[in-house]
Amino acid sequence: MTIMGLIPARGGSKRVPHKNLAPCGGRPLLAWTADAALGAACLDGVWLSTDDPAIAAAGRELGLSVPELRPAALSGDAVAMLPVVQHALDHWMGEDVSAVVLLQPTSPLRVAADIEAVGDLLETSGADSVVTVTPVPHRCHPLKALRLDAEGGVRPFFDDAPAQGETATLTLAPAYARNGPAVLATRAPVIAAGSLYGRDSRAHVMPADRSIDIDEPFDLWIADQILRTAAPGSGEGRS
Repeated sequence: MTIMGLIPARGGSKRVPHKNLAPCGGRPLLAWTADAALGAACLDGVWLSTDDPAIAAAGRELGLSVPELRPAALSGDAVAMLPVVQHALDHWMGEDVSAVVLLQPTSPLRVAADIEAVGDLLETSGADSVVTVTPVPHRCHPLKALRLDAEGGVRPFFDDAPAQGETATLTLAPAYARNGPAVLATRAPVIAAGSLYGRDSRAHVMPADRSIDIDEPFDLWIADQILRTAAPGSGEGRS
């Protein structure tokens, strides 16, 4: 089975300017995903898809395969991920690729072992895709969600949810959420057919301490503190 890694890293970012090259743990944010991808034994190559010359240059320095910049039509804020993956599969990766592993730079705490676990599950399960998830904290469980009515009154978000305090946390079925996703592996025919998940998608559970998804400046600050504590100024210990 030939599996290729794809790191999508466009230059535009409104909430965190030039996010993919933002300093994090003493290195550019992109470096942590490059380390994990290049350290994953299941990947036969790791490609970078970007519209930004500076990101492309950084990717080459990190050891990633960086072809020409992606087309302008695939570079805007409103562009979905599927056409970006399809473009890379059609134009760069070759006809023998069995699956693509999508690795967003906004998950810097993911390690090579997470990628390998997803690749192994995709191969052994026969599923269309495997996506990483993380447990939802008990305080954020869907059945504990609330909404406010027009007068500011508190109501359960779901009409059939138990009233607050009537159900012990331990009796609630575990809930999970995609963690970015930090890793998404999808078979090439499923991507070609127009889906990133297909009909049969399985989950690999990652712990919360490796599941941060950087969307806001505060997320970047948290990741920076964690990485500086775990491996100050280097990528050691994160593979």
